[in-house]
Amino acid sequence: MIETLQSAIFRIAELGGPVVLILGALSILVLTVVLYKLWQFAASGVGRHRALRDAIRAWDAGERAGARGHLDRSTSYLRPVVAMALDGQSDAPRLEAEAEARFARLESGFRLLDSVAQLAPLLGLFGTVLGMISAFQAMQEAGSQVDPSVLAGGIWVALLTTAVGLAVAMPTALVLSWFEARMDADRVLAQTALRTILAPSGRAEHAPDGAQPLHA
Repeated sequence: MIETLQSAIFRIAELGGPVVLILGALSILVLTVVLYKLWQFAASGVGRHRALRDAIRAWDAGERAGARGHLDRSTSYLRPVVAMALDGQSDAPRLEAEAEARFARLESGFRLLDSVAQLAPLLGLFGTVLGMISAFQAMQEAGSQVDPSVLAGGIWVALLTTAVGLAVAMPTALVLSWFEARMDADRVLAQTALRTILAPSGRAEHAPDGAQPLHA
């Protein structure tokens, strides 16, 4: 098994050179990061905020006890931030900072995925350029005795690095876009939740005597 793997690695290095090996290492790194982010998103409840939304709607309608009951059922990573707002924290910048700290933790690794998505095609193109230089050097040395089949073989090997680079970059960019879309949706939810809690539509009917209604 190990010998077969080593043989495959040597064969890849022989065909595509060190650039293909670098791209292979990047693909393993990307796969590791993606699997970790999927686990982290699932454990944090990214995108699963039904109980949190129910709590926000109940609070907006003036149902304070119902809102806290729904919040107790929530497993969302945004629950502590919403709980702070329900408990009387009215400093909007503080609440937004708390939410952003949680977003930053979940968005860690995005920059790495973005860098790989941009760098992989360039590495592939770099390998192709090096391969083409070698192919034309071999053609120059052969002079008039150049074999077209040898030249064609050198060219397709050179183009292999570009293909590998694109194969690494395209799925990386696609997965990164999906991750970013999930986080953008949660960020909008957090902003809406905090504004609704700080200025609920039912605040006038349920505010304590003499209390001033909150304003956004």
